[in-house]
Amino acid sequence: MISPLVARALDRGAIAFVATLAAIGILVPVLNLFVSPSSPFHLSSYFVALFGKYFCYALLALAIDLIWGYCGILSLGHGAFFALGGYAMGMYLMRQIAGRGSYAHPVLPDFMVFLNWPELPVYWYGFQHFAYAAFMAVFVPGLLAFVFGWFAFRSRVTGVYLSIITQALTFALMLGFFRNNFGFGGNNGLTDFKDILGFPVQAAPTRAALFAISTLALIIGFVLCRVLVCSKFGKVLVAIRDAEARTRFLGYRVEAYKLFAFTLSACMAGIAGALYVPQVGIINPSEFSPANSIEAVIWVAVGGRGTLIGPVVGAVLVNYAKTTFTSGMLAPYWLFLLGGLFIAVTLLLPRGIVGSFQHWRSERRRGQDGADNHGLPEMASAPARAAE
Repeated sequence: MISPLVARALDRGAIAFVATLAAIGILVPVLNLFVSPSSPFHLSSYFVALFGKYFCYALLALAIDLIWGYCGILSLGHGAFFALGGYAMGMYLMRQIAGRGSYAHPVLPDFMVFLNWPELPVYWYGFQHFAYAAFMAVFVPGLLAFVFGWFAFRSRVTGVYLSIITQALTFALMLGFFRNNFGFGGNNGLTDFKDILGFPVQAAPTRAALFAISTLALIIGFVLCRVLVCSKFGKVLVAIRDAEARTRFLGYRVEAYKLFAFTLSACMAGIAGALYVPQVGIINPSEFSPANSIEAVIWVAVGGRGTLIGPVVGAVLVNYAKTTFTSGMLAPYWLFLLGGLFIAVTLLLPRGIVGSFQHWRSERRRGQDGADNHGLPEMASAPARAAE
């Protein structure tokens, strides 16, 4: 039952994209682990961790494109769901230290010992188990998105008002997580991770495995979104995006469709955050910053909103440029470059990179079909002239 849905959803372009991601997910770990460092084909562990982080960002951008590109919901607070998933994984990694921290406490993380916490808070229970932490990395962002969306969509808050409310949500969470008495490390956040599932976090095989898992998660997320938007459900989402009032008058429960898409998108963002933390080695309240959510929207706009492939391309390209330009003479001007890039894309490539390419290709095919059809009457009249 699932295979026909996937087969109908994946066209040649989508299959080529998935195959490319799969090849990257296999080749990068192989070139890192099994090729000699002296070889020009060797990829360093730094490269593996860097692009693993980019692919986590790409999954976040994919989640945003699902609701913005196909449902018209512009969320400026999706960084909150990303950060919540990251904190869930960070709590698991902190519990794995278990007595090997600076204060050698058998249960409490170092920051709790430093702040004289008498015992482990109740909401930290269970995070010593990976399965529980993985579940919470999906459940907590999904629950928050469901509750938020339930009230927002039932109240018919749309457009810029919804964007402002989502931005306020992530800002409020950032202020809360900055407080030391919140129980999440305050300003410093969670760091100094050592093991994940018994494997050293900093070891090259672990980094390669995390990269491969991040690539697999991105592939699954892309296929899931592709199946969703190519189904009847996806057609309703597009109808809501283009004409919400008309869709409601036709009898569709618009709020239910938007709530499902928003919750699913938040769960995807939580998974991206959970994969991001062990590769980066830290999670702190700055991940809740509204600027991060706005930057993620820019990735989608640059790559191409409503294309699914575009946000992945945009996230990788923009973050690679960020890594390149923030380490040299242009570092103080990066934010100006990012803003200029967004303005340039909006004015010159309103469909984004991938969206503009797809539009150009469709126009070219249409022109070729028109030229072929224009010659049909001439060809059809040839037998009649021959008979004469």
